[in-house]
Amino acid sequence: MYLLNKLLSGLCALSCAAPFAAHAADTYPVRSVRVLIPFPPAGAGDILGRMLSARLTETFGQQFVNDNRPGGGNVIATELAARANPDGHTLYLASATHAINPALLKKLPYDSIRDFSFITLLADSPLLCVASPGLGANNLKELVAIARSKPGRINYASSGPGTGGHLAVELIKFNAGIDMVHVPYKGAGPALTDVIGGQLQFMCTSPLAVLPHVKSGRLRGMAMTSAKRSRAAPEIPTVAEQGFPGYQASLWYQMMAPANTPEAIVKRLNTEINRVLKTPDFIEQLAVQGAEPLGGTPQEARRYTQVEIERWLNLIKKTNIAPQ
Repeated sequence: MYLLNKLLSGLCALSCAAPFAAHAADTYPVRSVRVLIPFPPAGAGDILGRMLSARLTETFGQQFVNDNRPGGGNVIATELAARANPDGHTLYLASATHAINPALLKKLPYDSIRDFSFITLLADSPLLCVASPGLGANNLKELVAIARSKPGRINYASSGPGTGGHLAVELIKFNAGIDMVHVPYKGAGPALTDVIGGQLQFMCTSPLAVLPHVKSGRLRGMAMTSAKRSRAAPEIPTVAEQGFPGYQASLWYQMMAPANTPEAIVKRLNTEINRVLKTPDFIEQLAVQGAEPLGGTPQEARRYTQVEIERWLNLIKKTNIAPQ
């Protein structure tokens, strides 16, 4: 009799789960939604997060609020997301660093795949390498020549260890055989401020944050890290065009949630975010900043992340960058 009761209870749980999940999606969200951003204000990821949160606020009728938690090479915000209540009211805007960290950091307080529900890919952007005018270089070739003549004398900034900007410069260093000193910050905003001020000489980051400063003359555009020139700045050549064929690096962003977030809520978020990514004015907003919309299914986002983790594991081994 006990086994029969257990079986009946299990069947009831299964039959009730689908209607409950559907109801959760129908009423979601019941309060404001926190969107964890692993960057300080003013960086590319923060700007993208604010653009998307504003659209989702309109769609769902509840506030989607950016919660900036920079530092730790994105680990601080990522761990908060992994440990949050999986009810759809905490989301996480992940970047390429999410796939780099497993190769670069010896210990992470979470599993980059298992501890997350993948919602959708958001956007892909090349990095724009810029230099302080005081360096005296007008393009990447000239910067490499200066670095070769002054090994260890050029300091480059990044938004943190393991970020796309950090690895992009390390790949340039590896390919060019030059020595530059890495100075990590807690985000692109403060790093950019010091490059503009001339305290540091070089960095690679999203065009979203630096193009206005290039156009104003406060920074010099050295190179795009994409395979082809960006529509946002077609006058700036790629790294590959300047003597490093095959070079390519980019930033990507995607929306995640804690593992075990109800599938119906993940599906609804996926549907609405993909709708936003296809609207002409949102596409234009991204294009002006040098980014392209991605989108897709949760399964595609998960697989994309797994492939990126393997890619960066191989690249970091090849460049002999020591795990931290």
